[in-house]
Amino acid sequence: MDFKDYYSVLGVAPTADIKEIKKKYKELAKKYHPDKNPGDKKSEEKFKEVNEAYQAVGDPAKRQKYDELRQDYQHWQNQGGRGSYDWGAWQAAPNSGTYSRTMSPEDFSDLFGEYGGYSDFFSNIFGMGGKGFSYGAAQQGRRSRKGNDLEGEIEISLEEAFQGTTRLINIGPNRRIQAKVPPGVRDNSKIRLAGQGKEGVNGGQRGDLFLKIRIAPHPSFIRENDDLSLTVPVDFYTAVLGGEIKVKTINGEVKFNLPANTQNGKSIRLKGKGMPILKDPKNHGDLYLKIAIVLPETMAEGEIEALRELYAKYHNQ
Repeated sequence: MDFKDYYSVLGVAPTADIKEIKKKYKELAKKYHPDKNPGDKKSEEKFKEVNEAYQAVGDPAKRQKYDELRQDYQHWQNQGGRGSYDWGAWQAAPNSGTYSRTMSPEDFSDLFGEYGGYSDFFSNIFGMGGKGFSYGAAQQGRRSRKGNDLEGEIEISLEEAFQGTTRLINIGPNRRIQAKVPPGVRDNSKIRLAGQGKEGVNGGQRGDLFLKIRIAPHPSFIRENDDLSLTVPVDFYTAVLGGEIKVKTINGEVKFNLPANTQNGKSIRLKGKGMPILKDPKNHGDLYLKIAIVLPETMAEGEIEALRELYAKYHNQ
C-alpha cells in the first residue's frame, strides 16, 4: 500500500486551516468534475483524488490521525526506510466507528454517482470500506508497534577513538544512559544503541538511538581511514649520519633507527602503529612518519670550517 499525500493533492500546506482547505477543495472539485470534463479519464481520477483528500483532512478527527501517520511515515523514510513500514499500526478496527465522517460513503455516492469510492489507503486507515487489505494481522485493529528512533551527536578525541570510551547521554529530563564507543570508530560514523529510542505504541518495544561520532582534530596526527601520519622533526646531524630517534605515537613512545642520509620530507612507515580496525581491534593500521630536517640555529667555528671543506670537496668533484 502506498502513502497518499493529501495536502499535495489539494495543493495546500500541512499547516493550512480548514477554511483554506475547503476553499481549495471546492475550486479543484469544480475544475475536475466529470460533468465539465465528459469522457476525460484523467480528470475523473483527479476528481476522485481531490474528494478523497478532502474527506481525510477536512474532518478534524481524521485529519489528526492522518497527520500523526504522515509524521511517522516521514520519520521512517528519513531513517532510510528500513524494512517494511508498519501500516497495521494505523489500521482502523473493523466497524470501529471511531472516526467521524465529513461525508458518508452513501452521501458521497449520491452526490457524485459512479465517481465515488475510496482508495485502499483511505479505506484501511479510516475504516470506510473499499477494497480488502492484504496485510494479514492488521485486520485485527491497531497493533503494537516499535517506537521512533532517536538521533544524537557526540564529540570525542582521537585518543578516545583509539582506546574506546564511554559517554553519559541525557535523553529527556528523566533518562540517562551510558553509551559505549568502540575502539577504531571513525569520524561521522554512527553507533546504534538498541532499545534506547522513544517508547513503543500499544506496548511495542522502544526504538533505537543512533549516535553520530565526531572526532575532534588532533594537533599532531592526521588520520586517513585506519592509518595515521605524523611530522617528525629530525636534527641535521642525525639525518646525515643516521641514528636512533624516539617518536611519540598515539599509544606511547617507540624507537627506531633512522638511515643515514635521510632526505627532508621522506615518509617512513611503522607497520601496525596506526588506529585499531573497528571490526578487528587487535589489528591496527600503520603510522607514516614524515621527516622534517631541522638545521642548527648556531654552529661552532670548527663545525663551520669542516662544512666549508666538505662543501668545497663536493663541488670540486
